[in-house]
Order: sequence, then C-alpha cells, then structure tokens
Amino acid sequence: MPSKTIIEPFRIKSVEPIRWTTREQREGLLRAAHYNLFLLQADDVLIDLLTDSGTGAMSTHQWAAVMEGDESYAGSRSFDHFKSSVQDIFGYTHVIPTHQGRAAERILFRVMCKQGDVVPNNTHFDTTRANVESVGAEAIDVLLPEGGQPETRLPFKGNMDVAALEELIARVGREHIPLVMLTVTNNSGGGQPVSMENARAVSEVCHKHGIPLYFDACRFAENAYFIKLREPGYADKTPKQIAQEMFALGDGCTMSAKKDGMANIGGFLCTNDDILARQEKDLLILTEGYPTYGGLAGRDLEAVAVGLQESLQEDYLRYRIASTAYLGDHIAEHGVPIVQPPGGHAIYLDAKAFLPHIPVEQFPGVALAAELYLEGGIRSVEIGSLMFGEAAKMELVRLAIPRRVYTQSHIDYVVEIILKVWERRSLIKGLRLTYEAPFLRHFTAHLEPVA
Repeated sequence: MPSKTIIEPFRIKSVEPIRWTTREQREGLLRAAHYNLFLLQADDVLIDLLTDSGTGAMSTHQWAAVMEGDESYAGSRSFDHFKSSVQDIFGYTHVIPTHQGRAAERILFRVMCKQGDVVPNNTHFDTTRANVESVGAEAIDVLLPEGGQPETRLPFKGNMDVAALEELIARVGREHIPLVMLTVTNNSGGGQPVSMENARAVSEVCHKHGIPLYFDACRFAENAYFIKLREPGYADKTPKQIAQEMFALGDGCTMSAKKDGMANIGGFLCTNDDILARQEKDLLILTEGYPTYGGLAGRDLEAVAVGLQESLQEDYLRYRIASTAYLGDHIAEHGVPIVQPPGGHAIYLDAKAFLPHIPVEQFPGVALAAELYLEGGIRSVEIGSLMFGEAAKMELVRLAIPRRVYTQSHIDYVVEIILKVWERRSLIKGLRLTYEAPFLRHFTAHLEPVA
C-alpha cells in the first residue's frame, strides 16, 4: 500500500539564504515600490510566489548538461540535443528556439496575424494577449462558462467552449481567424487543465474550417498528469504518451521553457508549416539570433533539453500536484475563497470574495497581494483588473509555486500568513492608479492607498 505522505522526490544539495524583514521595514519598502510587488527587490521578499516562470531549481543532470554546452554561433550540437528532446515530446517538424515564451508569441503573431484579425483562446495570458493586440488583432477568450466561476468544481475547468468557438467563427468569418490557441494548463483561469476530449473537439472544429491550432504549452506536463488522474482511458498511459497524443492534434505551439521546461530561461516556437517556419526564422534572425541558438546560450539549450524530459517524470508530477493542492486545501478548510479545484502550478485566491468591500475599480487583488507582503513578506501577483483591464473575468491573486524550491514548512508558513490576513480582511483598503504604461501595465504601474 503506497504511503499517504507525498515527499519531495529529491534531496537538497545546495541552499540559498533568505532574509527576514520586519513589518515596519516592509511598509517602507512597499511604499517605495508604489504598492507594486514587481517593483520590490527580491532580497526584500521572504517567500517569492510571484511566478513559477524561470524561478525553479535545476537538477544535477541539468547542471551536468550545462557543462556540455556548445557555444558555437551556428550549428551547435546543443541545438541538436534541444531539437531532439522537443520533437520527442511535441512531434512538430520545425523547432525554433527563443529566449523565452513571449518572444515565440511575438514572432508567431507577427507572421500569422494582421490588423482586424481575431485570435480565440480558452484564456489568453498577459503577454499572449499583448502580443496579439500589438499587431492590431483582437484576442478573444472562449472559456467554458464555469471557468469564470471560482467556486465551481470541475475536473477540466480550463476547457474551451467549443460551441462558442463555432459561433465566433461563424460571426467573424474564417478568413479573419488566422489561428486558434489552446493554453494548457489555463493559467489565467486558475491553472485549470484542459481535457484530451476538449482538445480533440477543438482540433476537429479547426480542421473543419481549415484553421491552424496552436498550443500555449507552458505547463503541458502538469496538464498531461491531470488527464492521467482525471480522464477515463488515460490512467495507464504515461504523461509523455498523453502529451504526445495532445500535441498531435495541433499544427504547432509556443512554449516558455521557464515553466515545464524546468529551466531558468528559454523557450521555443514549433510549426509543421514549411513556409511559416521560413518566415519565422527570418524574423528570429532579425531580433533573437541564429536559428540554432535563438537568443540562448548553448548551456541553456542543454538545460531545457534535459528539463523537458524531467518534467514528465511521474514521481515529480505526483509531488508537484499534491504539494500545490496541500496549500489550497489547508486555506480552503478555514473558509478562504480560492479557485476550485486547486490548479497545477499555483493557488488562486478569489480576491473579490475575500475582500467584498473593495470595489473592482480599487483593485482588490492588488490590495490583497500587498497585504500578504506586509503581513509575512510573501510576494504574489494579481490576475484581475490591473493585469487585464476590462477583459478581466475574475479578480484573483496567484500564489505560483516555483519548482523544486520550497519545502512543506515554507508552505505551512504561507498558510499561516494567509489565515492571519483572512482574519483581519475587513480592515484592508483599496488602491488607485497613479501611473500606468500603455501595454502590460501591471509590470510597472504605480498605485497608492485610497484615503
């Protein structure tokens, strides 16, 4: 009989100290950062849950591969290792390395989209939406209706609404939809997975209308493991087999390898289209680098090649999903409203339900994230009206868990701080904007408390 206790499937070989601060110090630091946690110095953060992107710990095998990095400008053997690992999982003909996911998005949408086009997605994340809009196209979320209801429990709440996709195609015309994207797992929607059944249905709609289907594959391994756990017919398949089956339904993908690539930097763009690949590589050379390094060092290519395979190991995924749920279940037991069920890479606090006295225009998510930092030095991120403006469907605070970084005692501390904030939630005040940038304003915005 397997043990009930899910332990970290690794031993700690190197440690990094973290610095304690007092609440008084944090009050000054937060004022100096204009109440925007992105503007804090990392050394002033105790537990950093801002993002799981590029913040994980690499394995001994990855560090060994780093030492094998071939830094040749063109024709690097490290690219061959990288390409082989990517194609083993994703199966696409062309593999184009980029320095991170948003670079892949920029190249994809610059090549495929034009003014007046529409790009459907189950839910666009911030850089995806911004890159679609930067070329004059419209980013439209076509999420299952239950995906916008934090308290609703469904096994695959990240699914695309297939009927709504058909209606959108009929309304705007196939000629105005250059591609459909499916984000796995659905980050903006609470880290919720997409089922194979849904991916297959979306693929059938796309192929019927002659529209390419691309995956935003940042957290593909977590999505594959959710399918193994929750979807009939997949319990005996490996996460890699499940991922291979899903990607075979599409025509290409974008990937930030800083997530389920288990690396600190890197990404890629894949396609089966020879003509598109040539155009994309031309743009890559202009802005990123030669097609066999794409803005990455050879050592980074090696780290990603190993990390992609490690992310699919079942003992790691079992620990990853269980440790995230541990945080969500413990705070939910005390009444803290979260997006249910717990996601794969993060827990999402429902800021609107947590702080019902703060109106949306006073950014309840930002206010809650600021209070978590003041109370315990925890850095998180708002996913709501500051990040998405009028496109925001929910007011959330994401607590993203870096891979292989924090232990259970760290998470127990996070639980303790959240519960302290929950007890005094009625005292928290809203915020107002004093500065915003035209794109991706949440990264650099300045705010101040409402009097």
